[in-house]
Amino acid sequence: MKKKITGLALCTLFFVFSLLSALLFALNVSAEAQQSGKVSRIGFLAGASASFNSAQIKVFLQGLRELGYVEGKNMVIEYRYADGKLDRLPDLAADLVRLKVDVIVTNSAPGVLAAKKVTKTIPIIFLSAADPIGSGLVDSLARPGGNVTGSTTLGPELAGKRLELLKEAFPKVSRVAVLWNPANPAHTQERRETEVAAQGLGVQLQSVEVRSVNDFDNAFSAITNEHAQVLLTTPDPLNNSQDKRIIEFATKNRLPAMYANPEFVDRGGLMSYGPSYADMYRRTATYVDKILKGAKPADLPVEQPTKFEFIINLIAAKQIGLTIPPTVLARADKVIK
Repeated sequence: MKKKITGLALCTLFFVFSLLSALLFALNVSAEAQQSGKVSRIGFLAGASASFNSAQIKVFLQGLRELGYVEGKNMVIEYRYADGKLDRLPDLAADLVRLKVDVIVTNSAPGVLAAKKVTKTIPIIFLSAADPIGSGLVDSLARPGGNVTGSTTLGPELAGKRLELLKEAFPKVSRVAVLWNPANPAHTQERRETEVAAQGLGVQLQSVEVRSVNDFDNAFSAITNEHAQVLLTTPDPLNNSQDKRIIEFATKNRLPAMYANPEFVDRGGLMSYGPSYADMYRRTATYVDKILKGAKPADLPVEQPTKFEFIINLIAAKQIGLTIPPTVLARADKVIK
């Protein structure tokens, strides 16, 4: 004879089922809480100084916040700055590896190369490498390979454009001093592209090399002695670390200058042209997010910039007695007055 299930038994079964469901739900919530409570450790390696990178780091942090990462809560950033002494980068990178960071973010080719020498497993994201393939950072833009990926500034492609803008602003210019660091592998192709552009524009280049912070006084003397008419600088941590000295030299000698980074113009330089670094730093936050969630650098294509900025500082122009042609001003994305 089949036993009938009484109302009391049904209530008991329902209670047990509800209790088990509640327990499973609590365990699931607890697991999610533990996961969300994980603190990610990010290493930030820069060749220049903290002050030079401060504005863009704010943008980077804002990008991370928008993705749910808050410094001091679920994220810790270990900052390491070489202050223009690029020979310090290997030791700084090794320090980050010893701290077992989850990912290393760096903003130059020398920084990437230093990090690659000390780790083959920790993901490395570069923020603004000028020539990642030519520098040996990645195998290709579409398939980086290894533990490295990031964003390129298209350095070689933009080198000639900077010279063109200088020539358009100052048509009578015939001699251009180029301040660059031959120790930076990203600048080899950039140097060639500048030479090609110079031939087409009918200007002569004066190659002025700097390999350390101690080389700048001699470099400035060489520019003055050779009577350069304008100055062109390359995007390099060494140049960036000496931004104040370079701007002061150009201003004192009433020398028009074109820079690769907007920070120079914000601090009194005449003009700059290059990718929107703010946009690149913000997008780098998405790469960090993907890697922290399990993506492999080798599977993340290197991004190319889509937004570029031509910035002119009219205050600086007035200070050295220059008049920027209206046609050039009209092309500027930003004019500081």
